[in-house]
Amino acid sequence: MGIGELDREAHVPGGTGAAAAPRTLAEALRARGDEGLAALLRARPDLLSPVPNDLTQLATRAGTRGSVVRALERLDRFTLQTAEALAVAPDPAPYPVLLALLSGDDGDPDIEAALPRAVAALREQALVWGDDDRLRLVRTARELLAPSPQHPSPTGLGPTVSEATAGMSPGRIQEIIAAAGLPATHDPVSAVAALTELFTDRDRMGALLDTAPPDALAVLDRLVWGPPYGEVTANPAPPVRWLRDRGLLLPASTRTVVLPREAALHLRGGRAHRAPEPHAPELSVLREYRPQVVDSAAAGQAYTALATVEELLKGWDQGGPAVLRSGGLSVRDLKRTAGALDVPEPVAAFWLELCYGAGLLASDGEADERYAPTPAYDDWLDLPAAERWAGLVTAWLMGTRASGLVGGQDAKGRALSTLGPDLDRGAAPEVRRRVLTLQATLPPGSAADPEALLARLRWERPLRGAGRTGSPGEAEAGRGVSSGSGTAYGTGTSAAYSTGTGAAHGTGASGGRSAAMGAPSGPGSHAPADLRSRIALWTLSEAEMLGITGRGALASPARALLNLPLAEAAAEPVAVHGVELSLAASRAATLLAPLLPEPVDHVLLQADLTAVAPGPLQRPLAHMLSVLADVESKGGATVYRFTPGSVRRALDAGRTASDLHDFLTAHSRTPVPQPLAYLIDDVARKHGHLRIGAASAYVRCDDDALLGEILADKRSASLRLRRLAPTVLASQTDPAALLDGLRSMGFAPAAESAEGDVLITRADAYRTGARTAPVPVPDGPPAPDATLLGAAVRAIRAGDLASTAVRKERPEGAPAVAGELPRTSPAETLATVQAAAMTGSAVWIGYVNAEGAASQRVIAPVRVEGGFVTGYDHTADEVRTYPLHRITGVAELADDQV
Repeated sequence: MGIGELDREAHVPGGTGAAAAPRTLAEALRARGDEGLAALLRARPDLLSPVPNDLTQLATRAGTRGSVVRALERLDRFTLQTAEALAVAPDPAPYPVLLALLSGDDGDPDIEAALPRAVAALREQALVWGDDDRLRLVRTARELLAPSPQHPSPTGLGPTVSEATAGMSPGRIQEIIAAAGLPATHDPVSAVAALTELFTDRDRMGALLDTAPPDALAVLDRLVWGPPYGEVTANPAPPVRWLRDRGLLLPASTRTVVLPREAALHLRGGRAHRAPEPHAPELSVLREYRPQVVDSAAAGQAYTALATVEELLKGWDQGGPAVLRSGGLSVRDLKRTAGALDVPEPVAAFWLELCYGAGLLASDGEADERYAPTPAYDDWLDLPAAERWAGLVTAWLMGTRASGLVGGQDAKGRALSTLGPDLDRGAAPEVRRRVLTLQATLPPGSAADPEALLARLRWERPLRGAGRTGSPGEAEAGRGVSSGSGTAYGTGTSAAYSTGTGAAHGTGASGGRSAAMGAPSGPGSHAPADLRSRIALWTLSEAEMLGITGRGALASPARALLNLPLAEAAAEPVAVHGVELSLAASRAATLLAPLLPEPVDHVLLQADLTAVAPGPLQRPLAHMLSVLADVESKGGATVYRFTPGSVRRALDAGRTASDLHDFLTAHSRTPVPQPLAYLIDDVARKHGHLRIGAASAYVRCDDDALLGEILADKRSASLRLRRLAPTVLASQTDPAALLDGLRSMGFAPAAESAEGDVLITRADAYRTGARTAPVPVPDGPPAPDATLLGAAVRAIRAGDLASTAVRKERPEGAPAVAGELPRTSPAETLATVQAAAMTGSAVWIGYVNAEGAASQRVIAPVRVEGGFVTGYDHTADEVRTYPLHRITGVAELADDQV
């Protein structure tokens, strides 16, 4: 029988379950099959770090606070509500009691149908164990979810009558039961039991409340859904006094009263939650388009994304802005970059973070540290357009840096800067992937409603999403209750359970960034406070900018990237990392390639010294044109403008005037305009007439009249020139400053080497050293693959066999310590392992390794020679060799263990 069959038998009410009810979580795990253990380790990968020695250690680790908190964070809302109901139920709780807490007195078919799945999920993750007649929530989870004055329950329920009356004087308890109409008892225990029985009896409790004053019922109405605590004065009003006298309000402190859990459940109709949510919210469609329209729009955005990245990094070819001392980009440089790209600052921050995450941009690591493209950028440029896009979206999908946090503050109140530290959020890859996968469940061409998408995400991860476990409307904090002159106020504490992890991830994040990035928002909506919702909104806008979606709907290439079917919707992706992700990216690039515009090999030259590119240019043409001309405008067609400075830039790069004429003639569909030909010739005639080299710096020219003109110009005063010879001027400035100064005066000097040759300036001269892309910060341990799971299960089983194996009893009178392996002499050890090798039986040994660590193992000796014993180690599930002198003792296993 597989684990799925075992689970179905155990989770269905009335199922027989195991032959003997488990007494501990370790026994419950021991009764599972290998598939059940693998499912637990897959759902809670933190239990594998390191692999537990046996099932007892696995159960202990599964009950630690950190592991339980992480497991609770990954439960959906209804499964979490089930755990919360178990936390306020008797321990252990029969299945019908749990069902009644969730569905109430009237019952609910939807809850009745969904509850077996929730219990199965809790069992699979070892948060609940036991048969259906004795369901037990692990102790740590109960401590986290059960109500207390310091940590109110997400259900809004308070303590039981027994808990609330602990420490109360016997006389006061007798007064309460007398006021409630119950007979006096001989001891407080029976008195508390009688009061509890009254509050849980629907008929008797209803009769008691029928006698309550209307104002007293109003007080109960304000406390019934939580928080159950209220403050009272020393002389409360009559309605509050009436409730307190009958135990419907019990003292929690000198000035605080609490509504007992049993009374609250009666007033709620037996429900632990005001609004149980057994089903996930449905996704609604905001708009519908033809799939071809979506793919075309996404392809256009993908091309724009590639062009934006190229434009951004091309502007930093000679070295970008300086790195702040604390890391990252300054606000001024971010504004400058946004202006150059003609986009808002949050969008510019996104493109910068994308380039950084993809390994195309990094700091150069020099003393005067600056940002610059990496060598990987040049390799990226050589790839086809579709493959370049696949590389960008893969880096975005798996990256943990969240550009939307830029502008916020960290935990210490420091501003979060672009490319700086503290922008990693481990939840980002999961949220991005889940948002896209949920969009894929809609029909092709359908754009999801963002509000419905956020509601679905909050249902799937309520703790990590909203930072609380209760349903909407629960635990209304701060609502006061009043009656006459006496008052009872709420404690002002939200009945929420917060693990602290979500708060750490969301520290200092600015929720207003998504609006600037174009995140969808409905009328009257506001930026959500929780991190997952904000990442989801950023994902919607970023996916649109990258061309993963078109007009809000998922495009076909993105489906391939997520390993989803192209025509039918799918609920879950197949692969997320490694070789499979590379294959998925390759398939996505193949689908995108036919949708991208074909590069053109020509431009249209115009008489106003401009050239129009009617589409994306082939790379050699685009590279040369970017040197020869400046981009004037972008859009469907790019307009380039030729200026004296741009032509001089081409000449500095080693081109001659004839090269430029030939280039324009070969790549223009229109004749080369006369003004452009004159511009090239005029700049070329002056170019290099002046020569500048390093003395500190000098100016050399065969025309001494020209040098005299420079000396006479007042603008040359800052260059501090003096004549050394009729054809040479010397300067105290460096050659680069001298070049810039003379060019600003209208001259066209050229730099020369020490040998007198003209220096050619390459347009892409500066790159950082070899840099790797930043490693994503994981959100907990990675999900184990099938190979690791199989090996871990075998190791745990083997270790459990070793720890639970039964040894033969020692001869009478032989010393032995309970729970420890008895020590044996070296001769007895040798004789026992030799006999086991001859008979092929297994023995139990105690072993101390070279580091002094002691362990117990079950081995089947195969060979004993040279002071070593070689055998199959059942604990490690492999053949090993042990020195005999390190074996502290040996014992035979009982017959039923062999």
